[in-house]
This record gives sequence, C-alpha cells and structure tokens, in this order.
Amino acid sequence: MDAAIAYAELLATEGVVRGLIGPREAPRIWDRHLLNCAVVAELIPLGASVVDVGSGAGLPGIVLAVARPDLQVTLVEPLARRTAFLDEVVDQLDLTGVTVVRGRAEELVGRLAPADIVTARAVAPLDRLAGWCLPLAAVGGRMLAMKGSTAAEEIAEHRNVILRLGGGQARVLSCGAGLIDPETTVVEVVRERVIKQGGSRRSRGR
Repeated sequence: MDAAIAYAELLATEGVVRGLIGPREAPRIWDRHLLNCAVVAELIPLGASVVDVGSGAGLPGIVLAVARPDLQVTLVEPLARRTAFLDEVVDQLDLTGVTVVRGRAEELVGRLAPADIVTARAVAPLDRLAGWCLPLAAVGGRMLAMKGSTAAEEIAEHRNVILRLGGGQARVLSCGAGLIDPETTVVEVVRERVIKQGGSRRSRGR
C-alpha cells in the first residue's frame, strides 16, 4: 500500500504538472485509474513477463508492478517526457522488476524478449492495438487490452484483422467483480502463430 499511495501522489502532482494526467482526473486517481488497472492482475499468471505498450504515466504497467511484485514488467513509451517520469517513478518506488524502454512498439519487435502478456490501455482502436501488441507476445502469450463499453463492437469490426495478425478469437472479459463498479473491461487475444512481415504465415521448418 505504501508504494500505491506514493504512486497516487506522484500522479496527482508531477503527473498533472507534466500533462500526463488531466487536472480533473486528480481527485479520481484511485477509482478511475489505479483500481481500474489493478484488477487486471487477476488475469496474469504468477511470475509472468509483461510488456505495457504506450505506458504513458504507467497505466496499467506501474500499477501491475506494484500490485504484483512477482511480475517482470517492461514499460514501452515513445515520448521522452513520459519515459523520464516513468524512470523517476520506478526509482522512487524501488520497483526492481520494472524496465522502462523508450520506443515505438513496432520498432521493438525482435529487440524485446517475447512476453507472456502484452497490455495496453486507452491507446488506439483494436486493429492498431493488435498490430502493435501481438508481435511482442510469445506464441501462446496474450494481449490484454483495456477497453470500454464498445469492446464487443470493436471485436466484431476488427476480427479479421486480428486473425491475419496471428491472433485467435478475441474475448471480452470483466475484472474486479465485487471490488469495483463498473468492472474493468478487457479484450483478450491469444497469439496463436507468428506472421511474416507482409502478412503471410511463417512456414514451419524455416
């Protein structure tokens, strides 16, 4: 709890000053941001490697690292002012299992070890998210994209794109039953196969 409280304070102060959190969000940091992210931890197995794409102020990556010290978390963020904030948070909270990487997700494929879990929150439409996140996941790993009430509609719209990217059938999951209201909506996609650049399936034995 000490680390969670310290992170909430950093978001409400430095996070607002640096434009990472809107001023109106400061009074709602716990319910709208921290708890909303923390409940996603129930979908992540013990000791998993997690890559958080477009981490921004560290949501959900920092929250997951605080809630689950067993995880190895990599925060991916292209903007320098945000990675500077993330580095400071990691240092101040002494989060030894967290690494901050500046770069775009698509540039880091092959540079980062394939992850068990790739997370994203409020970053982009589902087709673009899948294009960024699935290549960073291990085969059999999962993308967990935090979404809103239109999650099912996004799945219906982008199902074919997800399949072409090597993903399986997307599912809508709810996290935090009995803990938060509303519950957190997550779109889960398993990476079933590796796709060559250009979109064709990688041939076995090559």
